[in-house]
Amino acid sequence: MFKILLPTSLLLGLLAASLPCQAAISDAEAVNRAGMQRMLGQRIAKSYLMIGTDTRVDLAASQLDSSIASVEENAQLLDEYAANDAIRKALEDATQTWHQYRQLALTQPDREQSAELLRLAERFLGQSEALVQEIERHSGSQAARLVNLSGRQRMLSQRIAMLYLAMTWKLPEQRLRSDFDAAVAEFERGLDELNKAPQNTEQINRQLDQIGAQWRFARAGFSLADDARFVPTVIVTTSDSLLRKIEQLTLDYERLAGSTR
Repeated sequence: MFKILLPTSLLLGLLAASLPCQAAISDAEAVNRAGMQRMLGQRIAKSYLMIGTDTRVDLAASQLDSSIASVEENAQLLDEYAANDAIRKALEDATQTWHQYRQLALTQPDREQSAELLRLAERFLGQSEALVQEIERHSGSQAARLVNLSGRQRMLSQRIAMLYLAMTWKLPEQRLRSDFDAAVAEFERGLDELNKAPQNTEQINRQLDQIGAQWRFARAGFSLADDARFVPTVIVTTSDSLLRKIEQLTLDYERLAGSTR
């Protein structure tokens, strides 16, 4: 299944690149799309590690495939949007790393290569973050900042699962546990900040309540890792559920940003 699906991601990426240009996306959508690149980069690493640890391999191959295609589509839309030289430079930096990262992510997962994959994932994350910051700076909108923050929560849901899988596979990376703990703490802070946002609508507050309940369930699974009892299937399933909820939340913040322009 893994080998069959891989060419599809390349075909989808080429298809996205050949689609006719539509109207340029808005600032709020650009923040969302650039923020999505952060999440997708972590999701790709997570999928790679899922295959390596034999955790829901068919699902992982499908997610890897679709994530690569989505990165390509977002990159095209952001290239068409690029509103100034700073945004264009940040996009070029991320794209250069992406080409290396994609090539390695499409190989058969291997523990020896995992360190390089994680290194490229980290670089792509940092460059995608810089791109988001440039677009948010250009936008100058407080609501766009909430799109960014919600989108970062989306990324953290996948980063936490990715680091958990890396610990499960016992990769020889010294910072895995500290990075995992830092990502969990950042998710907590972000959730608290979103809950306090005065711009929140009733619908957004309801979604935040649901995300909070799902997060508390996930935290219970994380605690097992303290005793080296890993439950990767549970954590992967929970992180995907969180991602779906946060994706909808981010779209609602994007609509809110569009209505307050």
